[in-house]
Amino acid sequence: MELHLVFFIKVKKFHRIIESQNSLCMNPSPQVSITIIEARQLVGLNMDPVVCVEVGEEKKYTSMKESTNCPYYNEYFVFDFHVPPDVMFDKIIKLSVSEHGCIVLFVGLWKEPAHSAYHQFYHKWAILSDPEDLTAGLKGYLKCDIAVVGKGDNIKTPHKANETEEDDIEGNLLLPDGVPPERQWARFYIKIYRAEGLPRMNTSIMANVKKALIGENKDLVDPYVQVVFAGQKGKTSIQKSSYEPLWNEQIIFTEMFPPLCRRIKIQIRDSDKVNDVAIGTHFIDLRKISNEGDKGFLPTFGPAWVNMYGSTRNYTLMDEHQELNEGLGEGVSFRARLLMSLAVEILDTTNPEINSSTEVQVEQATSVADQNCTGKMEEFFLFGAFLEATMIDRKIGDKPINFEVTIGWLFFCERGFEASLVGNAGSKNSSEDEGDEDGEMVSVSSSQPMKPLVTDRNYFHLPYFEKKPCIYIKSWWQDQRCRLYNANIMDKIADKLRSIQPQVLAESPQAPIGFMLPTFPTRHFVTLADKDQHHSSRTRLDRERLKSCMRELVSGIQPDTDRALCWSSQPQHTIPDVFIWMMSNNKRIAYARVPSKDILYSIVDEEMGKDCAKVKTIFLKLPGKRGFGPAGWTVQAKMEIYLWLGLNKQRKDFLSGLPCGFEEKKTARGQNLASFPPISLLYTKKQVFQLRAHMYQARSLFAADSSGLSDPFARVFFISQSQCTEVLNETLCPTWDQLLVFDNVELYGEAHEMRDDPPIIVIEIYDQDTVGKADFMGRTFAKPVVKMSDEQYCPPRFPPQLEYYQIYRGNSTAGDLLAAFELLQVPASDLPPIDGPTDMDRGPILPVPLGIRPVLSKYRVEVLFWGLRDLKRVNLAQVDRPRVDIECAGRGVQSALIQNYKKNPNFSTLVKWFEVDLPENELLHPPLNIRVVDCRAFGRYTLVGSHAVSSLRKFIYRPPDKKAQHWNMTGTSLGPEGRGWYGSLVGTEGLASQVPHPPPLHFKRYFTCTCSSLSFFPLSLKSEEEKERKKKKKKGGGGGGEEVEEEEPDDSMLDWWSKYFASIETMKEVGTEQRMVGVHVPSALAQVVTVSFPSFNLPSSQVFNKELETEFDSFEDWLHTFNLLRGKIGDNDDNATEEERIVGRFKGSICVYKMPLPDDITKEAGYDPNFGMFQGIPSNDPINVLVRVYVVRATDLHPADINGKADPYIAIKLGKTDIKDKENYISKQLNPVFGKSFDIEATFPMESMLTVAVYDWDLVGTDDLIGETKIDLENRYYSKHRATCGVSQTYSIHGYNIWRDPMKPSQILSKLCKDGKVDGPHYGPGGRVKVANRVFTGQKKQTDEHLALAVLRHWEDIPWAGCKLVPEHVETRPLLNPDKPGIEQGRLEMWVDMFPMDMPAPGPAIDISPRKPKKYELRVIVWNTDEVILEDDDYFTGEKSSDIFVRGWLKGQQEDKQDTDVHYHSLTGEGNFNWRYIFPFDYLMAEEKIVISKKESMFSWDETEYKIPARLTLQVWDADHFSADDFLGAIELDLNRFPRGAKTSKQCSLEMVTNEAELPMISIFKQKRVKGWWPFVARDENDELEGKVEAELHLLTAEEAEKSPAGLARNEPDPLEKPNRPDTSFIWFLNPLKSIKYLICTRYKWLIIKIVLALLLLVMVALFLYSMPGYMVKKLLGA
Repeated sequence: MELHLVFFIKVKKFHRIIESQNSLCMNPSPQVSITIIEARQLVGLNMDPVVCVEVGEEKKYTSMKESTNCPYYNEYFVFDFHVPPDVMFDKIIKLSVSEHGCIVLFVGLWKEPAHSAYHQFYHKWAILSDPEDLTAGLKGYLKCDIAVVGKGDNIKTPHKANETEEDDIEGNLLLPDGVPPERQWARFYIKIYRAEGLPRMNTSIMANVKKALIGENKDLVDPYVQVVFAGQKGKTSIQKSSYEPLWNEQIIFTEMFPPLCRRIKIQIRDSDKVNDVAIGTHFIDLRKISNEGDKGFLPTFGPAWVNMYGSTRNYTLMDEHQELNEGLGEGVSFRARLLMSLAVEILDTTNPEINSSTEVQVEQATSVADQNCTGKMEEFFLFGAFLEATMIDRKIGDKPINFEVTIGWLFFCERGFEASLVGNAGSKNSSEDEGDEDGEMVSVSSSQPMKPLVTDRNYFHLPYFEKKPCIYIKSWWQDQRCRLYNANIMDKIADKLRSIQPQVLAESPQAPIGFMLPTFPTRHFVTLADKDQHHSSRTRLDRERLKSCMRELVSGIQPDTDRALCWSSQPQHTIPDVFIWMMSNNKRIAYARVPSKDILYSIVDEEMGKDCAKVKTIFLKLPGKRGFGPAGWTVQAKMEIYLWLGLNKQRKDFLSGLPCGFEEKKTARGQNLASFPPISLLYTKKQVFQLRAHMYQARSLFAADSSGLSDPFARVFFISQSQCTEVLNETLCPTWDQLLVFDNVELYGEAHEMRDDPPIIVIEIYDQDTVGKADFMGRTFAKPVVKMSDEQYCPPRFPPQLEYYQIYRGNSTAGDLLAAFELLQVPASDLPPIDGPTDMDRGPILPVPLGIRPVLSKYRVEVLFWGLRDLKRVNLAQVDRPRVDIECAGRGVQSALIQNYKKNPNFSTLVKWFEVDLPENELLHPPLNIRVVDCRAFGRYTLVGSHAVSSLRKFIYRPPDKKAQHWNMTGTSLGPEGRGWYGSLVGTEGLASQVPHPPPLHFKRYFTCTCSSLSFFPLSLKSEEEKERKKKKKKGGGGGGEEVEEEEPDDSMLDWWSKYFASIETMKEVGTEQRMVGVHVPSALAQVVTVSFPSFNLPSSQVFNKELETEFDSFEDWLHTFNLLRGKIGDNDDNATEEERIVGRFKGSICVYKMPLPDDITKEAGYDPNFGMFQGIPSNDPINVLVRVYVVRATDLHPADINGKADPYIAIKLGKTDIKDKENYISKQLNPVFGKSFDIEATFPMESMLTVAVYDWDLVGTDDLIGETKIDLENRYYSKHRATCGVSQTYSIHGYNIWRDPMKPSQILSKLCKDGKVDGPHYGPGGRVKVANRVFTGQKKQTDEHLALAVLRHWEDIPWAGCKLVPEHVETRPLLNPDKPGIEQGRLEMWVDMFPMDMPAPGPAIDISPRKPKKYELRVIVWNTDEVILEDDDYFTGEKSSDIFVRGWLKGQQEDKQDTDVHYHSLTGEGNFNWRYIFPFDYLMAEEKIVISKKESMFSWDETEYKIPARLTLQVWDADHFSADDFLGAIELDLNRFPRGAKTSKQCSLEMVTNEAELPMISIFKQKRVKGWWPFVARDENDELEGKVEAELHLLTAEEAEKSPAGLARNEPDPLEKPNRPDTSFIWFLNPLKSIKYLICTRYKWLIIKIVLALLLLVMVALFLYSMPGYMVKKLLGA
């Protein structure tokens, strides 16, 4: 039998490219990774289940597990895709469980919404159900992990340790939030009525051929509708040759409700003999047509029209925009509209008449009864005026250009439609009111072609000066304006909510929206919305959405912008969107799409579209794929356009929003008609302005040259004028300091209109190339501050302040522009004068005036030059003599020259400085540029790479405030303070009492401190709970020493892995506690918090589930790493990631401070003026270091072999040392445990980048890289956090937890105090130690080492010099593969210790080799069975009986099945066996897994190791001589956690299996010996009791088993006595009398007794009757 679970994953991970066009791009390799862990409660008898994992069209299978209803797999599958995200959204993940060799299906469905936060499910249970049988319940559970990741996503895997902990299936179901686990079956009825406005799908040549042959010109399209939902497809019939097909059919889907699939895809397709083609596609989001609340409603839709958009309507044989018709990307034209409806019916599965098939059905449906149900046909009027058309791309050519406006399928002339043919109304008469005026009105849909004029070298503009062309279109549509009106109101509510101040929300978070928006008439909305709610054209969805919306507005529902926006999007379409096309030489070039609701007119302001009767700036873009990538970055045209859409009868005000001062020019036909629309507007009023663009500076620009720099200049566009700044060579942060003046800027309309809403300014940044055209680098927009002639040029509005404008390059940001813009009306008496150019060297360039440019102060910039690393070749030549140039605001400094980069890449002179004038306002500080050049022969310099430090804020030093009690050092990067490089830490790594940061959350063994004169701290290394436990132990059990070591179990039993598993267990426990309490924990602590191990008081280390660098701010406390980037090499380099552009790294630091420094710093003892603010930094001379790398294990490796596995081994590279541990590869494992340590001698700085890689071993060919991780050892080595060797939790001098560091804790503490110039440590009596002004108290018997260690563990609380020291740890690092950038290929757990070679040698490496499994022997004695189901019928007597035997095995050892002998002819279900099984196995106690090593097949090269849970299976069978034995029932016992057996057969019940959660559980590894009764169960639709077994389980270690051997079955040694079976167990004809006696006695005993009694009674009555007369005679006669 086969079971399926199907779900849809919509991959939100591509939200970065969710822009409509970008969905056409090929995102690099999204990856779906699925781990199938196990299945439980599968329905079926003695199954051999296999899981099939299907993603889209790809299938992969797990191995087959024999004879089990709860198979354990733990198999990992990875699927790589190279498809657009929109296609990825609809991939189905289908998990099906099937019995080996049979095919019977079961299915459940799920589709995740595209906006869910993160696509990852960890250890969740998928519900399995049967689609063929709706009445059946669930068929089992499948436990799995699913992750869908794109580039740059990290899989946040909780730590994998003990996976056999108690599983709460119901609490961990694989369901999206809000979906109940109990789901019902439902039918989805999708009715397709008719379609309109289909484009032709054939060529004119074919039409003419058909006309010649057939004699009639048929419509050139054969449409049908295809609906896709939850992985199933349904189609209507094909309507031959019809532009307006009529179907009246319904497609029925049967699916669980609520469905896990959130979208229904509806597609009109054209049937073709060769290949069917999509005409248009629409997606219905079920969340928008339903409401899951208490007063919600089921999905409902229509009958309503659905508009479909796609490629342009003119047919071509090869449509380059066909993917738009498939629903990928934004449609560029109207394609068709479809009348349809949707309804959902919940099925009553108890009804026997119900059709239980889930196949898609197609039936005839009744047509729409009331033609008005979709709305009354009304005449609509669309008016548009083109006020400006500038920035037209010059690539288009100088042919005449015109603009075309379309709504619906009007005015596409390819099909010979007349301009007045509209909707399904044809050429109807116009409204009666204006019949005379408009009767002859012919719509004008395009402007007159005009030859463009040149603006500059990139752009044209059209000469729309005084004369502005207009268009107008009359069209007929169903009047469903109220839907759009309601959407507009909700848009306005959403805008208001966005603008609400946060403090208002804070004051009244539960207030209803109506209260939050006192200025917005929500009651007014209720009345507006309610006025025509019951109109015949309102669908059920209209009414329900209105009810829900009004409830939220009026009742006390918390305001939610997203919800308001959701209500504003209207799923039932009405008037199609308006498309504006730019045509050049009658060829479509670029378009813009305007939603009809935005320009819809209403007499009520709240209902009016936001852009109706307003001048709007729109940018035209290229259609489809052409608009994506660098080609789409250029503006095709910028238009100022005025649009008005409304009922024809309301059109008297359609010109009201235009700038005033125009005359209307009409066609000859409409000259004398007042309401006849104009074909152009002639402006008589114009205002003259002067625009001043104060272009000060840009920062963080795109590197457009191969040097890694650019030669940027800015081009400013306003109306039809453009000007450029000067070109600044080789910089990414240009300071132009330039004023651009645009004179005689003519704007048409009234002056007051200009002040409130001036036109926008477009600023484009380009890179000047010596040859060829300038490269586009980014664009931004700004609005000027307007000064009218009657206003004063004075504060607060003038002079304008410099502002930052974000620069965009496509969808990504590309820097910032610092500028100010002012628009001044001419003539004006008090215009501020324009000073002439002050800097004559720059030529006639005007600087930014004084009132606008920032106020400057003198700053000193000190630079620490440490060294250069990993410099790549430049122009194929190696870098040999590099130098670093630092530049900021035109000033700079050069480092010393590195004479031989290969021999020593560090600088000889460490600190240099320069002085510079910087703005007082830190936000306006210019960036600092770092450039590395290679000095070559003959005075040549080659740029290697550059880095721009965009913000100097974190490098600014502020002298401490003397008055403040505490030492506030926020924002300091180095804490020089004259106290050496052990000064202050960056940001939150400082002390707990820093302000303004709140102190981090501390647990019981952490504490916060304030800086009083002297503080006492009790040092407790154990939690409060442990102390209590210890006290109780002392009271109860007497002795037990005070020291931790004495409480531990025997050291010989413990090893490093004990500590490792204790740490993981602790981490999981703390995480659980935090979740239960609901405490918000900072991410750093949430992921790593260690307390002592609960059961044994084991010392534990910290297991970080991330890199150590993320926990300690990349170890950049004083030495920073700056990545040097190269520039663009070719045109394909635009999409290169930052990692791909890195050409090396500069190590150093910066300190910026205002001059002069306070005297107390420079006069402090030991102040060296040569080092400035970098006092006490260590020497950067080469140093020899012993690097010890420990690799623990890898998890979730990407499969590298065809069989879905890998054969991983470790490879380590550091400098010239290259270690490949190829001999010790681990066969066929994706979660290998390596347990290795490697010692490498290295010299810093030449060998400081450690690479740890995992390779896949191959017998033939080269080994494949799975993934690698790189660690910068130098930053760790020199860091104040002391990452050389982690500080242990306890100090031990022997055993597995031995102190690893060559320096003892007291020596480390003394060195830290000395380096940080801190007083101490002073050890006092009674376990006290004083450091600085802190006194720590410990236990009296503790040694100085223990006390010193305790202080080290709280070193961050020491003022001035304190910081968090790296604890003893294991870090988890992601493995990355250069071929799949940004996508994790697995994770590696490891740590690194470093020891200087000039110090005492460290001890030997800790042994972390994987634990060898311990050998055990499980002895199972099957004593008896009872109440076993009787399967056989006797041929002669019809007697029910069974020939019982019991089979048993340990999971994973199916080939070692053991059977008892057969108890023949059991008539009561009782069986007697006294039979012993013996199962030897290897077991890992810490992981609670059995370890099995075996070859996968006869062709396997070597054995594969499997780890599976320890589970014992016992089955009861009925033996047959001539046919296969019959399976009756089974019990599976998890040896770590199974219910205690019942004492008697009567007490044994089915609840022992079904109610496991409520029963006490025992472990055979603790109990060692267990005896009792357990039930046999048949897993079927309903679990049934099939019998009971009395068994005894006895667990022995291999040594114990050897000492007391026992024989299999009933054999020697220690034989079991033969069972005392009833005689009837012999064949009946050998002993017929006994058998008959037994049969009669058992079966007819009571009947025989009754008959005997009846016979006795009859005899007595007969005797009485016989003797009565004689007796009476005697009595009478007196004889």
